[in-house]
Amino acid sequence: MARRRRKKLPEGDFVADIESLSAEGRGVAHIDGKTVFLHEGLPGERVRFRYTRCQKRHDEGVVTEVIEASPDRVEPRCAHFGVCGGCGLQHMAPAAQLLAKQRALLDTLAHIGKVEPERVLAPLRNETPWRYRAKARLGVKYVAKKGKVLVGFRERGSRFVADLQRCEVLDARIGDLIEALADLIGGLSIRDRVAQVEVAAGDADSVLIFRVLDAPSEADLASLRAFAIDSGQHVYLQPGGPDSIVPLEQAARLYYDLPAWDLRLDFQPSDFTQVNVAMNRQMIALALDLLALRPDDRVLDLFCGLGNFTLPLARQAREVVGVEGDAGLVRRARDNASRNDIDNACFHAANLYESPQAEPWLNESFDKILLDPPRSGALEVLPWLGRLKPSRILYVSCYPGTLARDAGELVAKYGYRLTAVGVMDMFPHTGHVESIALFERKEH
Repeated sequence: MARRRRKKLPEGDFVADIESLSAEGRGVAHIDGKTVFLHEGLPGERVRFRYTRCQKRHDEGVVTEVIEASPDRVEPRCAHFGVCGGCGLQHMAPAAQLLAKQRALLDTLAHIGKVEPERVLAPLRNETPWRYRAKARLGVKYVAKKGKVLVGFRERGSRFVADLQRCEVLDARIGDLIEALADLIGGLSIRDRVAQVEVAAGDADSVLIFRVLDAPSEADLASLRAFAIDSGQHVYLQPGGPDSIVPLEQAARLYYDLPAWDLRLDFQPSDFTQVNVAMNRQMIALALDLLALRPDDRVLDLFCGLGNFTLPLARQAREVVGVEGDAGLVRRARDNASRNDIDNACFHAANLYESPQAEPWLNESFDKILLDPPRSGALEVLPWLGRLKPSRILYVSCYPGTLARDAGELVAKYGYRLTAVGVMDMFPHTGHVESIALFERKEH
């Protein structure tokens, strides 16, 4: 079979006027009626660019010169901006990033869900959009030609690992260690058999999980132990799947505090937790405010994880029921409730994407429901929400497309109004849109 010939790229620089921002944070222009997505371009700018890819439906390029700059353009803080694919919006002022995400969310709700909120909430943001990332997965690659190991996120638009010295968005305990990590791995006998390093940072301890494809030698283990002592990190090894993660020495005590509710939540290195601890606290406060909890409310928390929303809800409601598909997270949620002396929250392990008719909580009544589903959304759950008929549903979303789809269903089929929606700056400098939406039952 003949190999498909790659389309030849137009040579030289071209001029374009950027009209808008794509969902991934690239500038959108049109050349001869064809859409072109431009890295490092902002709406309202006139730029020179070169093509990097030509496809049937659209082309791609990168800005080489800004002829007329947007007032929202700022100098990127990171020396690796433009190469590293970890975050692509550092050239845009943080406030402008949030407004662009808000516009994208509202457009998606209108086009996919055919819904419009009655109220748009002010964007939720932190004072500083740097050093926020407490969870990450860093690629590792030994490059023989360079005689060095690379540690970092992938290069923009590539599978190659970017050559980083530091990272401005990772928790400072980790972001300042990138170069030292590369040197450490470069000195191991298995330097070409370390696939990745996963990061998990709590309020006190932080963890580095080395995914090792071969067993480290005794000398390797000594180097890892010395690095752990020098850096203050807890080193873990992962020789197989997630269940194989073990500490090299003493296990870390990973937790994060929620001071407003006098809570401390413990978690394991591979557990799902929000990447931005400060934003998480603001998000919980906003969620509880929008739900307008009363002391006699019974609340259902779907996709509850280790109790991130459940336990603060329990501080203000009569009773909260948390449901989660991961049995390990459910155990941690129960433990967190016990350690925090909470006796009005109970937890169930259930696959919410399968028919849960036999689940006992489905035969109970709830005044309010909160759901925080993964990227795939909560479409399979919506018929059960319609059956339970809570007065308010609060939907926390990490992907506007599925939120819009589900919002359309809640409004058109299940008798709810979309009364408020807003974006939250969980991932500054990226195109990722985290949002929150309040649905209230229509009065009949």
